[in-house]
Order: sequence, then structure tokens, then C-alpha cells
Amino acid sequence: MVTPTIQRRRLGNALKRAREAAGKTQDEAAEVIDSASSKISRLELGQSGIRLPDLKLLLDFYGVTGEDAEPLREIARAGRQRGRWSGYRNVVPDWFRQYLDLEADATEIRWYQPEVIPGILQTEQYIRAMIDGEGVERQIAVRLERQKVIDRPDGPELNFILSESALRRNLGDRSTMLEQLSHIATLANSTNVTIQAFPLDAETYVVSSYNFIILRFGEEVASDVIYLETFTDADYLDSPEAVRAYNRLWDRLRAAALGPVESRRLILRIADEMK
Repeated sequence: MVTPTIQRRRLGNALKRAREAAGKTQDEAAEVIDSASSKISRLELGQSGIRLPDLKLLLDFYGVTGEDAEPLREIARAGRQRGRWSGYRNVVPDWFRQYLDLEADATEIRWYQPEVIPGILQTEQYIRAMIDGEGVERQIAVRLERQKVIDRPDGPELNFILSESALRRNLGDRSTMLEQLSHIATLANSTNVTIQAFPLDAETYVVSSYNFIILRFGEEVASDVIYLETFTDADYLDSPEAVRAYNRLWDRLRAAALGPVESRRLILRIADEMK
């Protein structure tokens, strides 16, 4: 099932195309539904839903009627449903639930991680070594549920660039790290997973000390989304300028990293050193 987040992005893209085809501005559209133009902007970016009466007003204003309007009304209804992660509200903050929806619907994920192993690659023991406080079991359940995307027949293409420091950073005891490294080496053989290591002695001017994720979607959802997470919040960037900048950074990091075969050898070598 396509998640509400993606449904809102689909509707936003469709409404933006309809508005531009009708030659209308965001300010004019906002007047029709008696709102600020910023609301039209958020709607077209897929950042908010829309009431069906307001949708009808906009579609009439854009000249979208009859059979052309019904699919958009269906998308709007789907976009107002609760997401699959709403049952985890006590352990998953609002700003992260949007990411989980996007992750579930992406056709390709590009993930750069300099300090720790990415969540969807983590073993249960590694997760336990990272998480402290209340709700540990439910947080583990969320992370393990996310990992099902790896084996999903229609799942995304998964590309990871992991700093060697993330591979060497000890979380938990030695057996935890050995299990984690072995798990990554196994996943590296999967047809839909590419793992590259960024070695500590890489001779390159390209350096990124922060992690970022590029989520890519099919043509129906127009733009890539760049996900940047902080300790208490996250930013979602989808402007053409930001998308181009981060994809260029990704390409440079990928070129500086070891190839997939050499990366797997490095992972296994680090595991041997820990025995």
C-alpha cells in the first residue's frame, strides 16, 4: 500500500501541474480557498493534506472536472489516512514518521553514514547497544520492521557508503560487532544492495562529516528527497538546487570510496582483526 506521505506528494504534483496548465498563480489559488499562498505551496510540496471541499474548489478553478477529477479525489482521501507507523507514536516522533513513509515507498535509497551503521543494516544486538531508556523493545520492533524492505520483491535499490570509522566503532561487546560486520558482508552479496566503504586513508578532497540520505521515487512523484537528521529533528529538502548538490556530493563520495568487492574484503578484514 502506498503510504499517505507519498499520496500527498502525488496529489501535490498533480495540483501543481493543473494550476500551471491553467495559467494560475499560487496567490490566485489561495484566494479561491480563502487561505495564504503558503498553504498552496505546502500542498503542492506534499507537506499537508487538503479537505475535499477545498480540493473541489481548486479543481473547478483549474478546469479539472468529471473523470479527470475523480482520481485526484481518491488520492486526497488516501493521503488523509493514518500511516502504518501511527501505532508507534510513543517511540517514533512525528518528524521521523514522515521519513519512514518515504523510505517504504522509495524506488532507490542512497545512504551515506560516517559514524554508525545505518538503521536498516543493524542487527538486533547492535540496536540494543545503541538504544537506551524506555520503549527499547518497541524501538527495536520499528527498526526490524523497516529492514523488511531489503527482502521485499518490489523493494528499492539500496546503496550505502559507510565510513571505515563506522565499521570500526565498537558498540556493545566484541561478539556484537562481529555479528554486525558479518551481517553487512552477507547483505553486500544481495542483488539489490550495494555497499561501499570509505577508507580512513582515502586520498581525496571529498569529505563529509555528516550523514545524509537521498530518497528517489518513480516518475509519478517528481522530486528526490534529501533527509538530514539531527538529534531532535530532521530536515526534508526537495528543491532542485539541494537535490542536485547532494547528488553531486554522493557521486564524488562514491568515486572516492572502495568498490563493492574491495569494500566487502575490508569489512571481513576488520572482522578478523576483532576476533
